[in-house]
Amino acid sequence: MGLPAITGTGVFTPSEVITNEELVVAFNAYAEAFNARHASEIAAGEVEAKGMSSPEFIVSASGIERRHVMDKTGVLNPEVMHPLLRQRRDDEPGIMAEMAMDACAQALAQAGREASEVDLIICAASNHERPYPAIAIEIQQLLGAGGFAFDMNVACSSATFGIQAAADMIRGGSAKRALVVSPEICSGHLEWRDRDCHFIFGDVCTAILIEAGEESKGPHFVIRSTRCATQFSNNIRNNNGFLRRTRPDGLVDRRDMQFVQEGRKVFKEVLPMVSAHILAHLEAEGVVPDELRRLWLHQANKAMNDFIGRKVLGRVPEPEEQPNILQDYANTSSAGSIIAFSKYSDDLRPGDQGLICSFGAGYSVGSVLVERG
Repeated sequence: MGLPAITGTGVFTPSEVITNEELVVAFNAYAEAFNARHASEIAAGEVEAKGMSSPEFIVSASGIERRHVMDKTGVLNPEVMHPLLRQRRDDEPGIMAEMAMDACAQALAQAGREASEVDLIICAASNHERPYPAIAIEIQQLLGAGGFAFDMNVACSSATFGIQAAADMIRGGSAKRALVVSPEICSGHLEWRDRDCHFIFGDVCTAILIEAGEESKGPHFVIRSTRCATQFSNNIRNNNGFLRRTRPDGLVDRRDMQFVQEGRKVFKEVLPMVSAHILAHLEAEGVVPDELRRLWLHQANKAMNDFIGRKVLGRVPEPEEQPNILQDYANTSSAGSIIAFSKYSDDLRPGDQGLICSFGAGYSVGSVLVERG
């Protein structure tokens, strides 16, 4: 069996869009109502007043201008401030599986393959709508794929960890053709009531088809090697989970039940880790940084990507060398680097090399070195 290769990609983009301007109107209305409701406690110093947001603040802090979401009505309602997604019956497709159908269909069409030819599906995402049955098995059933399927969660690194797992299985012969699917409904775990992060996330689903390079029916990217690493940290955390109701205050509206991060600490600690990880990966493969035609980085924050690009290349990357999509999609967790790869890879020529990298909670970092076949 030859080297595994990426032969198809797909991106499902929700139709609903929230601009920074819309988001700020909703957040500021919520903040003003909160401050009015707690005026006496704020005056007494018992409660901290909510600060106002602005489109300029959001762009300056993140580079994000808009985001796609599965539902905007709830998010933009100052009395709700979260998506409103209908309860589905058990005999209906789940929302994550439904998102996956579109992305998988695109990836299969690009590769010229049928779903029946797939014998491995990995649903790699930062959150899953239920513990079991696995979302991946539901996707397998809806697609009509064979083999086996399982879910994977390594937060924002889920997709690259999924690519490594699939590539290793193809090399080892336990799978012939794999779909790595990342349905990310990040709007569901974002705290839209927190000024410091209310703008960060958006929703999307990506899919990548991986098979042996010699079986490819068209242009493809050979996966030369993968590398993953983890290091425990509490600086990005979500304390929600199935044990929540067992605890004394488990059902209270607690801030830590949504996305929480210590942004400055993350910036200080993750960026050196990611930069060193990429450089070590390249060195191990005998690749000089300047030989990389493209870096498809995790789309969390423009300043973070700019920092990593400079560290890896030893200079300021040209825009085409390090494409950003977060201005339009926001942070879509594990899917971000895959969106960038899907949208900005067709122009590479045979022999050109690039690197996909995602990083996040854990801490975790995964990198995939590819070469245009």
